[in-house]
Amino acid sequence: MASFRYQVKFISTSDVQNRRLTNGFKLTRVGVTGVKKPVTVRRGEKTVTLTCDIDVFVDLPSSQKGSHMSRNLEVIAEVVDQSVREPVTGLETLSANICRSLLERHEYASYSEVNLKASYFLERTGPSGRKTLEAYKLVAKAVNRRNNGLKKLIGVEVVGMTTCPCAMETLIDEFGSNVDADQKRVPMITHNQRNVTTVMIEVPEEYDVEANDLIDIVEESVSSPTYEILKRSEEAKVVLAAHENPKFVEDVVREILARVLEKYKHLPDEVMVTVRSESEESIHKHNAFAERVTTMKELRE
Repeated sequence: MASFRYQVKFISTSDVQNRRLTNGFKLTRVGVTGVKKPVTVRRGEKTVTLTCDIDVFVDLPSSQKGSHMSRNLEVIAEVVDQSVREPVTGLETLSANICRSLLERHEYASYSEVNLKASYFLERTGPSGRKTLEAYKLVAKAVNRRNNGLKKLIGVEVVGMTTCPCAMETLIDEFGSNVDADQKRVPMITHNQRNVTTVMIEVPEEYDVEANDLIDIVEESVSSPTYEILKRSEEAKVVLAAHENPKFVEDVVREILARVLEKYKHLPDEVMVTVRSESEESIHKHNAFAERVTTMKELRE
């Protein structure tokens, strides 16, 4: 049998990431995505553990070949481990803590960003009074610019239902104002959409924004909330309620903005607000989308 010899070469321990480039470009965001961690949050008397997906980034100057990725994971582990011993007051606070530590660890960076998403459950009352546990998403974000301050945001992602006013109006023009079903006036039929809406609000240090309130605002702004478990009679009630409250995706965004302005009138003018809504069409192969990125000052004006 023939024998083989393997030659072992030692790999250089020099820091490849720190090598200087003669023809480089600055990169806006470099980092890691999809890091899964359990985070303990204490809000008032309630303590919950949330499973979070975490994305972290820093910018990279044109003179540096690569970012030190392991530092990102070290920062996440340290901050999350601390939350197990001392629960944070909110996911936005955790995101801000990670954001600060990223700039401390990446001395060459001038910008850091953290995006975080977690599954969240609330008890809701269905159309027939049944108590159900419904799923939502909590969303948090923090951005930090060296020597220029840190911003943290909290938000929610909510699945609901919208019904199309346009098709309803067309059918009313064709068949009359309403359908008479056994002497009961019911709304004209139309097509419906599964709606996914995200609301994000900046949270200044001295203020609180409750995710539960944001979920309420979204569900009050779509045609109807949706539920995990529905019996036939409950399905009928949800469909009827949605048809009595038809909404364009633009209507959803505008109503949320109005409710945010009313609910958070105490927030400062410079607070950022983002509302994004997408309705997944049932009769088209595309979706309908609307968004507003603004400040409280602009909304007040």
